[in-house]
Amino acid sequence: MRRKIIILTAVLSILPWTAGYSRVLTLQQCRDSAMANNQDLKIARQKVTVAGHDRKIAMSNWFPDISVSGAYMYNSRDIHLIPQEASDVLTGLGTPLQGTMLNKIGDILNGIGNDINSALELDTQNMFIGAVSVKQPVFTGGKIVAANKIASLAEELAQSQYDTGCRQLAAEVDKAYWQIVSISWKEKLARDYSDLLQQMLHDTELMVNEGMATQSDLLSVKVRANEAQMLLTKAENGLSLSKMLLCQLCGMDMDSEITLEDEQAERIPEPEKGQEKGYADIIAGRPEIRSLELAEEIYDRKVTVERAGMMPQIALTANYLLTNPNVYHGFSNTFAGMFNVGVAVKIPIIHGCESWQKVRKAKAEAVIAEYRLEDARDKIMLQVTQLRKQETEAREKLEMAENSLESAEENLRTATIGYSEGVIPSNTVMAAQSAWMKAHSEYIDAGIELRMTADALARAECR
Repeated sequence: MRRKIIILTAVLSILPWTAGYSRVLTLQQCRDSAMANNQDLKIARQKVTVAGHDRKIAMSNWFPDISVSGAYMYNSRDIHLIPQEASDVLTGLGTPLQGTMLNKIGDILNGIGNDINSALELDTQNMFIGAVSVKQPVFTGGKIVAANKIASLAEELAQSQYDTGCRQLAAEVDKAYWQIVSISWKEKLARDYSDLLQQMLHDTELMVNEGMATQSDLLSVKVRANEAQMLLTKAENGLSLSKMLLCQLCGMDMDSEITLEDEQAERIPEPEKGQEKGYADIIAGRPEIRSLELAEEIYDRKVTVERAGMMPQIALTANYLLTNPNVYHGFSNTFAGMFNVGVAVKIPIIHGCESWQKVRKAKAEAVIAEYRLEDARDKIMLQVTQLRKQETEAREKLEMAENSLESAEENLRTATIGYSEGVIPSNTVMAAQSAWMKAHSEYIDAGIELRMTADALARAECR
């Protein structure tokens, strides 16, 4: 029964998408959806997996290298240890005595000669060879230690790059999200502005009929009403395109019907001012800084790897060899083997100073990585400083926009009443409507700017 309920719940959660209904999404839901469906992040996750396998591969160099090999060979001829003339002499050793009284002795000598000739003929038509080899590195100049450390750092670097990708994608989603909220609010503003002008157009037509307004006033209002309608159409098209972009970022179908939570809010949510963090804590928490630190350490380890190419390489070896024919007992057609142990030493002397140049190159690359790290730290400090000032300015701008909005609304209310009473001309009312429209638009822009700046500062400070 419980399983049926779970399945029914899952089906019901899918129905809004399949039926074309609009779904309300929060900012965090948009981020989660984008991170789950972004192809670049999927690739980055696989790179972390690949780096983990590389680390295990590097670790295998600590263990002995054991191998088994075997071979079979068919030869068309056997090997004779004596020339053909000597072979003929041996096989005919008693022939001169045959036909005489010593005939039996001749037969005996021929038999002995044939036995000797056969012993000197090696049966090598079918050869079997097998070997088991063991090689254990003892000293490699620190190459194995450095390679294992590099592999571990590379895995951590891949994870850090994945985290950086998540932050960058979150920034893109936030930008698209708040852009939609801004356009949505401006669409509502354009609709309210159009409604105001439509109402004014209706009132003006009545006033023209009563002789309280002229045809010129009516034409002016019609032109402004048409402009408002065009502004509304542009806002609707812009909102549709912006939602398509967000759907693409979130891995949804571009024609999906979505509504953002903050579109329905009565006012743009003002972010709380977070507690400022010290620059040291900020730099320590930034994944891109961690990536550069890891890259610098990797290049330092590469110097050790290249330097190991100029040092002796020592390894223990052990082998067991099995052959047929048996080379240890007169090439008999039996299996026999032997084992050996030893020490292998390789000492590089000179190869055009190639190893030394590789060491110098690795040191230069390590210096470049250090410079990049220092440059990134300076840029982050500058970025955080600028964002803090921008946030302060955005809060002040929002406060001024709210004050201007109150004045514009009062001005429009007064002008509308005066126009309906015939004491204020239409131009004054339309100017008040334009000021009201501008004040609302500036309030929306200030609110969105503050929100986006605060989010960017929170990411920059790793809050």
